[in-house]
Amino acid sequence: MTSKLEQSIWLRFLSGAVVAVAITAASVVIPGAQAQEPAPNASDIADGMRLYQQKGNCQACHGWAGDGHKSDSQMPDGANLRETKLNRSGLITAIKCGRLNSQMPAFDKFAYSDGRCYGKKQADLKAYPTRMPDPPATLQQREIELIADFMIAKIVGKGQMDRAKCVDFWGAETDACKVLP
Repeated sequence: MTSKLEQSIWLRFLSGAVVAVAITAASVVIPGAQAQEPAPNASDIADGMRLYQQKGNCQACHGWAGDGHKSDSQMPDGANLRETKLNRSGLITAIKCGRLNSQMPAFDKFAYSDGRCYGKKQADLKAYPTRMPDPPATLQQREIELIADFMIAKIVGKGQMDRAKCVDFWGAETDACKVLP
């Protein structure tokens, strides 16, 4: 026979377990219950644009508008990012790890040193016929996130570039916008 103290302890334990299960279930089942990243501010988007254009030199392959119209004829053809189906997480992975068997470089300095990207190491990349090039610069995780935020705000899912989108992209009328319909 158990004492009242033991019964009280078990009752508290079980009620705590029920609450923990309920909270866990709610965070999985209820949309939006999981923590959301705050929307990037204008400064973060501007920083991401600068990184896209300068340090990452993304426009060399993807074009200034991210439409695949590259700015450097010596560089490989980049994907049209305006039509990509990648979400923020997918963009971060693609920038960080590159794209296997393609010309998209990995911007994370340690991408293939410890299996953090696709579970592969540098030796595994030799099995692919297309060699992933070195990036123009390596990027820190925060810089990769800023580029992804910029792309979500100004490029991904925005459709073909036109004059109004160009002005929004640059924040003002530019020569690049004047030639667009």
